[in-house]
Amino acid sequence: MRTIYRFTVVGAAAFSLSLLPGTANATPSSGVSATILAQTTVGGKDYILREITIQPGGSTGWHYHDGTLYAVVKQGTLTRTESDCTTNHTHKAGGTVVEPSGADHVHIGRNLGTTPVVLDVLYVNPAGTPLAEDALNPGCSFQ
Repeated sequence: MRTIYRFTVVGAAAFSLSLLPGTANATPSSGVSATILAQTTVGGKDYILREITIQPGGSTGWHYHDGTLYAVVKQGTLTRTESDCTTNHTHKAGGTVVEPSGADHVHIGRNLGTTPVVLDVLYVNPAGTPLAEDALNPGCSFQ
C-alpha cells in the first residue's frame, strides 16, 4: 500500500519554529504549499520527493539545506537569490535547479511572475535532518 503524506511548508515551518528558541527573526515562507510524493532512507540518507507550489508574489523565506537539493521547474519561473542579495538565478519551466548543502549557501526562492511556480524537488539529506533550515534575511531589501 502506498502512503502519501501531505502538509504545507507554512505549517511545517510554524511547527519547527515553535520548537526552536531564538528563531523568531527567521523569514517565513509565504504562498507556498508542498506535498510529499515519496520518501525512503538508504545508507544513512533520506531521499524525499516533493511537489512544491509557490503562488505569484510568494517566497520560500531565507533558508539553506543540510543536504543537496535537485529540482525541475514544471511551471512558471522561479527566481533564486543568494545571500549577497545580488546574485539571481532565473529558472523557467523545463529548467533544473541544484542547491548545494550548508549554512554558507543561504538563499531564497521567489515567484515574481503572474502564474504559480510548480517544482518537483528531490532532497538528498543526512538521515533525520529537516528539509530546510530557516535563516535570517542577510540584509537584502526584500523578504
